[in-house]
Amino acid sequence: MAGGMSAECPEPGPGGPQGQCLGPGRQCPPPITPAPWSLPRWRAYVAAAMLCYINLLNYMNWFIIAGVLLDVQEVFQISDSHAGLLQTVFIGCLLLSAPVFGYLGDRYSRKTTMSFGILLWSGAGLSSSFISPQYSWLFFLSRGVVGTGSASYATIAPTVLGDLFVRDERTRVLAVFYIFIPVGSGLGYVLGSAVTTLTGNWRWALRIMPCLEAVALILLILLVPDPPRGATETQGEGAAGGSRSSWCEDVRYLGKNWSFVWSTLGVTAMAFVTGALGFWAPKFLLEARVVHGLQPPCFQEPCSNPDSLIFGSLTIMTGVIGVILGAEAARRYKKVIPRAEPLICASSLLATAPCLYLALVLAPTTLLASYVILGLANMVKPC
Repeated sequence: MAGGMSAECPEPGPGGPQGQCLGPGRQCPPPITPAPWSLPRWRAYVAAAMLCYINLLNYMNWFIIAGVLLDVQEVFQISDSHAGLLQTVFIGCLLLSAPVFGYLGDRYSRKTTMSFGILLWSGAGLSSSFISPQYSWLFFLSRGVVGTGSASYATIAPTVLGDLFVRDERTRVLAVFYIFIPVGSGLGYVLGSAVTTLTGNWRWALRIMPCLEAVALILLILLVPDPPRGATETQGEGAAGGSRSSWCEDVRYLGKNWSFVWSTLGVTAMAFVTGALGFWAPKFLLEARVVHGLQPPCFQEPCSNPDSLIFGSLTIMTGVIGVILGAEAARRYKKVIPRAEPLICASSLLATAPCLYLALVLAPTTLLASYVILGLANMVKPC
């Protein structure tokens, strides 16, 4: 009997004596399997808080230039048509680099990839504050590098949260994570406008951000784990084995998922509108203020634009309210209508369209009504 057991044991291999028989008549030890990956709940919530903080800084970088756009145009002598290229370059580089970072984040260390992205966007933002007026093309290039760095975080951070939490807990944490999109966007306007008013130089807004981002990078390295893919649902088993599909196979699979395709097209259309609105709204409102005789036009820096501060504060308040209302409406009506979430998103976006039209039309005649309608549009937009 003992000899039979030893005969069934495999021959020693290059991996060492693990799982092998220790001698004739001795029982083979069971094969060693990797221990399930686990993390204390408090560590997971600390990691989520750090990721939310970095998401806040990420979206502040998106719109900090919009808050000081008048001063940037005065320094670099950029017309409105060329100023729009700042956002185009930023979004274009983000668009092109997001699939690359998504691929890297799926196959290599997500923590390392996000750390690289933070270093990239903070370094580019800091260096752009020292560019002299005759090298305006370098300023455009720096915004593209900032967009590239932002893509690494925007594509990877939600997947880390998805592997730290499951089911309803994951939904709640992701909802909080996405609340920091309107909060960060609004704070970008506020920081740019406030720093320009206090220092008389818009460049200091770009120099303060890297200090906050250095803290974020340290916290990311120290407090955020890099869980195996699907760790919370497979208890670490899914990350250890199994063949990995190729990039082309992943793309073909997603292309056949029509729910994903239509959702992606809808989010793209929403990003197109909100990106244009977020970049140009403060200047549009300032020009409406000039038309009403409430403020003289600006011909030299620093340009005092109270609309950046007002629009930023409005974005924060209405964005947070909109996310909370959308999540609560989805939670309540999902019990009655299974497809409540996409229907709420669609109806809120449809309601935004007439609000934006009325805000644009009424701005030259009644500025207060334009502010109110923009606030309503911001509130119904986040679903």
